[in-house]
Order: sequence, then C-alpha cells, then structure tokens
Amino acid sequence: MRVALVVEYDGTRYHGFQYQTNASSVQEELEKALGCLTKKNVRVKGAGRTDRGVHATGQVVSFDVDAVYSIDTIVGALNWYLPSDVAVKAAYQVGEEFDPRRHATSRTYIYTISLGSTRSPLDRFTTYYVKQSINVRVMEEAVSLFVGRHDFCSFVGKLDDPESSTVREIVKAEVSQCSNKVRIEFEGNAFLNQQVRRMAGVLLALGRGDLTKTKFKSMIETGQGDSGNYVLPPEGLCLIGVKYNDWVSIPL
Repeated sequence: MRVALVVEYDGTRYHGFQYQTNASSVQEELEKALGCLTKKNVRVKGAGRTDRGVHATGQVVSFDVDAVYSIDTIVGALNWYLPSDVAVKAAYQVGEEFDPRRHATSRTYIYTISLGSTRSPLDRFTTYYVKQSINVRVMEEAVSLFVGRHDFCSFVGKLDDPESSTVREIVKAEVSQCSNKVRIEFEGNAFLNQQVRRMAGVLLALGRGDLTKTKFKSMIETGQGDSGNYVLPPEGLCLIGVKYNDWVSIPL
C-alpha cells in the first residue's frame, strides 16, 4: 500500500530534504527509520526539496509498504526511530498513483524576521534577525504585486535545467507583524530554487529603504534585475503546508 506522511523537521543540521551521497538529509533519516521498521530498503518521495537549513511543519512524503502495517503502527514506529529533529505528524493511506510532488496543487512557505535592539538566542535557528527598524507598512502594501502568474527569472538561484521555465503562479502573498516578528507568507503552485528567500529579501530591502518601489515593481513585471544581493539565509524559512485536491496538509 502507498502511504503519505506529513512531516515536521528542524532543518538546521541537514543539507536539505533530498538525499545526498556525502551529506545528511531529511530523506535519509526517513528512509533509515523505515528500514528499521520494515527491514527493507524503502525509498520516499517528497513534495518539494527544501534547501540546507530550511525547516518544515508540513512537508509531505510518500512511500510503498506492505499492508501488514497499520497507519498508527507506522506513525508510532517512525517517531520511535527518527532523530529528535524530525517527526511524523500524520499519516494517510493514499491511492497507488499518488505522487506528492506532481499531484500537489500548491505549497505554502513562511519566512520569519525577528526585530529588536538585541538578538534572541532562542530564535537564532528559526528566524532572521534584523536590528535596525524597517517600514513594515511598505512591505505589506508591496507584497501583493507578487500575486499572479509571472516569470520569476529575477528571483531564482541556480537552475538544474537552464532551459526550464521560470514562470510560476503565486496565489497568496502576505506580510504581517505580531510583536517583534514579521512573517512573510507565500502560497504558489511551485517555487524555484531560492525563490522564496529572494522574494522575502527584496521585500526586506524595500522595508529598509535599500530598494525603490519602482525597481521592486520592475523586477516582478519585466524580469529585469538580480535579486542575488538580497537573498536571505535559510534559517528563517519554513514549508508549512502542501495542498492536494483530496486533502490538505497543515501544521498540527
């Protein structure tokens, strides 16, 4: 039977979700735990590849396993074998054709910025600290320009295939502030390498006054300009959910 999991992880010590030969990954930890349960080599597929240091509360993965295991047994056993920075939050039996990447209708990421005159040691692995004041209102007004279908060639890092399309659709883009935390949320059909970190970085540059509104708008509408100088570090980024037509993964 095919099983889909909703997985949460602290990505600090991992070189991303996807398996790598010479570096630790979340996929490797999941497959090791499945091996302990089934005594077999079980490969998992993920809804998306998070970069080194990026976190998730709603990553979705799938794998095939013998039907002798109940859903409760799978959740309990995997959480027993997994390290403390990775956990299975929920599990579902899905159809044999289910593919967590191809069948996803959207993915939602949040980038969190921590403001204040002094940094917080407790936030150092989950937020990006900014000491100076920023104009959050300007960021709130500008973020809606990302919504829609655009060519995000100005907001991408290295492409696996230089010939691949950089057109993506953003269905939700919001900036909100609660106390000293600024949250930048994006929901889209798919995202390019470093796209969210670059979009968040350009918004922060706008809020700092380091980027004009005209230049910001031009980067989105014309694809002119390079966001490489504004890309934010990975620790503030978290994949919070993946949507499907039949069910939605959300933080639990």
